[in-house]
Amino acid sequence: MEQEFELIAKTFMGLEGVLAEELVGIGAHNIKPGRRVVSFTGDKETMYRANLQLRTAIRILKPIAHFRARSAEEMYDEVKEIDWSQYIEPGKTFAVDSVVYSDEFRNSRFVTYKVKDAIADQFRERTGTRPNVSVANPDIRLHIHIAEDDATLSLDSSGESLHRRGYRQESVEAPLNEVLAAGIILMTGWRGETDFIDPFCGSGTIAIEAALIARNIAPGIFRKSFAFERWPDFDADLLDSIYNDDSNERSFEHHVYGYDNDPKAVQKANLNVKAASLGKDVTIQLQDFKDFQKPEKPAIIVTNPPYGERITTPNLLATYKMIGERLKHAFGGNTAYVLSYREECFDQIGLKPSLKTPLFNGSLECELRKYAMFEGRMKAFREEGGIVKTEKEKQEMAETRRFKKNRDFKRRFEEEEENEEGDIRSFTFHSFERDYRGQLRPQQKPRRDNDDEHNDHRGGRRFEQGRKPFGKGERKFGKEEKRYGRDNRHFDKREKRFGRDERRDFNAPERKHRRFENED
Repeated sequence: MEQEFELIAKTFMGLEGVLAEELVGIGAHNIKPGRRVVSFTGDKETMYRANLQLRTAIRILKPIAHFRARSAEEMYDEVKEIDWSQYIEPGKTFAVDSVVYSDEFRNSRFVTYKVKDAIADQFRERTGTRPNVSVANPDIRLHIHIAEDDATLSLDSSGESLHRRGYRQESVEAPLNEVLAAGIILMTGWRGETDFIDPFCGSGTIAIEAALIARNIAPGIFRKSFAFERWPDFDADLLDSIYNDDSNERSFEHHVYGYDNDPKAVQKANLNVKAASLGKDVTIQLQDFKDFQKPEKPAIIVTNPPYGERITTPNLLATYKMIGERLKHAFGGNTAYVLSYREECFDQIGLKPSLKTPLFNGSLECELRKYAMFEGRMKAFREEGGIVKTEKEKQEMAETRRFKKNRDFKRRFEEEEENEEGDIRSFTFHSFERDYRGQLRPQQKPRRDNDDEHNDHRGGRRFEQGRKPFGKGERKFGKEEKRYGRDNRHFDKREKRFGRDERRDFNAPERKHRRFENED
């Protein structure tokens, strides 16, 4: 039996518990959830399965060294002590990724360059040549994590982030991350026992992930490759056996439905469904949620409606009011889960949630709220023995962090109603402060340079030196902030990662050996 080694699975904050349960399912040992990571032990097969089968992991790291890094020189020496010939073969390229939380190392790029120099210097001293660095497509990917003076250097076995499943052909603006979508579905406990509905499906991410979960299809089967396939000890036969083992897949007797009121989104979602070979399990249709009618069979709703950051509706609060009305009058006897960001939006739904779970969608601190719908009034429902909130849910609710009370979205929404139809797409949300004249202006954030000591931002060293707030010809607060322009909005266009020449044939009738049938 192969000796086990340490492994680390990275994930989003809030999904650590779900990921730990998944690791139990693939046979991992010594599972310990942390902050956005879950550590575990396993052999080579466990590592391969983690990359292929885990739905809530972003990447799988294999630590090769733990050491103290109290200075740049100490870190350089520790990295140089590692025998890199067993990891990087002659002629191979490598790249280093750094994550740093340290007072000593404030610039992650500096750490990256220092690690690269140590590796290159070792090869130059031993062989006279040094391996090349390839940022775009390296043979070996390394990851160094520094927390204060504790450093962990790891091999990245995944390569591209595992949320890039490989089935996404087209994308809408601000698509939901596949890992987060799968994590939300797993948190609901749904495994295909009923129909599944997403009334704001966008490019179909939630619907596709739901179908993969219902049929227990590994999310990694659509990927072209993993980083561990370029390692010196790569076992192709072992990967083939894991990839082609469909013994745990199951039939799905119900159906997944996705709806959206945007024809372009529906078209893109259908392309993605087809690429994932899930046309028999998923139906995407053009329909506004305001026209939603009660389904004939029991169902669950899991959805991520717009919430006014990167994508929204002409009247955001009215949209959430409509969601609450449709859930109450057309979804009785079923359960709905809504992921959103603003307390004001949840208030418009007008329904009491039985569970609130904090989750991060990118940098946004969101909540996933569960709504147990019932027919008639709550009093009558409880008298008949109905349960709105279980004891476990009551305990979880007691431990859940609440939304920050100082969010002033509602006040600013009311102040800006002169915008056409209250269109929140034109808003840029600011914190406000009083300037030296007593006028209300957007709060200025200091500009971040590599050397914080030389930041000469407005309100900083200018005032320390006793200078007047504004010199002749100098820019005043808010002059060029473009408060309502698109400059301050955060658009994530990184989802279009696959060129047409890289897209694989997803329409093949059989899945077996799909990854390897076109290889030379």
